[in-house]
Amino acid sequence: MPSNTLRVLPLGGLGEIGKNMTVVEYDGRIVIVDTGLMFPTAEMHGIDLVLPDFSYLRGRADDIDAIVLTHGHEDHVGALPYVLREIGSPPVIYGGMLTIGMVRSKLDEHKLGDKAPLEELPAGEKVRRGPFELELVHLAHSIPDMRAVLITTELGRVLMTGDYKFDQTPVDGRPADISRLAEIGRDGLLLLCGDSTNADRPGVAPSESSVGPALLQQFSRCEGRIIVTSFASNIHRVQQVIDAAVALDRKVALVGRSMRKNFNIASNLGMTRAPQGVFIQPREIENFPDEKVVVVSTGSQGEPLSALRRMANNDHRDVQLHAGDTVVFSATPVPGNERAVNETIDRIYEIGATVITPKDAPIHASGHGSREELKLMLNLTKPRYVMPIHGDYQRIRLHADLAESVGIEGKDIFKGRNGLPLEIDADGARFGEDLHVGKMYVDGVNIGDPDDAALRDRRDISADGIFIVVATVDSDDGHVVADPEVILRGVAFVEQADSLLEDLKDMVEDALEDAAEAGTREPDLIQEDLHEAIGKFVWQRLRRRPMVLPVVIQV
Repeated sequence: MPSNTLRVLPLGGLGEIGKNMTVVEYDGRIVIVDTGLMFPTAEMHGIDLVLPDFSYLRGRADDIDAIVLTHGHEDHVGALPYVLREIGSPPVIYGGMLTIGMVRSKLDEHKLGDKAPLEELPAGEKVRRGPFELELVHLAHSIPDMRAVLITTELGRVLMTGDYKFDQTPVDGRPADISRLAEIGRDGLLLLCGDSTNADRPGVAPSESSVGPALLQQFSRCEGRIIVTSFASNIHRVQQVIDAAVALDRKVALVGRSMRKNFNIASNLGMTRAPQGVFIQPREIENFPDEKVVVVSTGSQGEPLSALRRMANNDHRDVQLHAGDTVVFSATPVPGNERAVNETIDRIYEIGATVITPKDAPIHASGHGSREELKLMLNLTKPRYVMPIHGDYQRIRLHADLAESVGIEGKDIFKGRNGLPLEIDADGARFGEDLHVGKMYVDGVNIGDPDDAALRDRRDISADGIFIVVATVDSDDGHVVADPEVILRGVAFVEQADSLLEDLKDMVEDALEDAAEAGTREPDLIQEDLHEAIGKFVWQRLRRRPMVLPVVIQV
């Protein structure tokens, strides 16, 4: 890449909701903005986390001048431990005060806390790293210390908005720095990479401070225990739940490791407040009358191991849901999580508790700006080029349409995808060569490729089960010396197939005798023939395609 070319390479966050990560490259040097992850979908059996494909950075640790984090949500910082392990020698990592506090805790859990140079960069201050000048711009979101990233190079300036909304009455009293955004527009912005999450929603997103009164109103109608679930990182929402509980003279229990951890970090930084004695331990909940308790829990997205999901399945150590409880979902499902959330809600109804969701009352406000706010960002910053990010293809397209509607020419709007770099030089902007990046999966402590055969095997087994057939043959003449052994796991309707196993054993013996008569002695070749014959036999009898594992033993 020529030294006077600015390259913006999204590794995640385009064509999807989550795992946001972007590489900005100039003069052979790199700044990384965000290192997010995504949680697995239902068909990703046994997968714990989904990461961006950051293989582009392998071997380039010495070229990376900084990692800049916009805010503390997992879809923007969750992959940081894995990225640091990959690149080896970590560069300086910048972010707001809360973001750095949350990241430090995360890295400590991964035994990386003493190896990562974390630095708070206050909004408005500038720092020079290689050919880049970095500045964080304060914006409002559903978590404190949200920052846009302004990257200045000799060619021009790039603004990565991160997640934002123009909330004029935020809970912490710090609205977005509109005056700084206007200054950036006045001085000239080369490229805007803007959040597209709510490009499909008209108007303006409700203020976060509007949620508190709605929560208080709903709480005042509840006679039993109240269990509120929200994102553990939504510190402002948790604060408003606490305020409502205090107003109604209820005790508060924080349930879920991440809920307690994030609140403690924010409290130590002076971002939250609570009267003395309002908190109780989860194990103490049963010691108080139901009408005196509010539980704030993780699990708003139906995560399998979350506190609320375990409560719904009667599997939580401290909280057992029962009739008379009210469960308040102060969050909306992230796209892709709807099924898990609905399953959790249905299970809660089965127990006999009541459920309140944002469909029933205004108990949630999105942290992402709607269409009019996206237009405002475009009009304030007046970018030469626009590349919508942080959204699926539909939202990227809608964001591009908004940019065109405020006067930006279509040829200057770039609807990209992960792995497709935008290259800008003195002659203009264009997409470069597609790097075809994919995803990386975390299974336990291991990171693997999404095309890993193990994951495909898991899908097959989950769908139709597995047939294991063990056959013993004579190593000299190939004839069968013992009855074949058939092991089935997860195969449906076997009981309905009369004499299936006996017929299958007969078929296997016939296939082995045919191989012996044909002079086939290599175990691999015999297993290939058996695999094909067993698969065809099972399909004809069960109309299913289980995984087939033939094992040939020669004695």
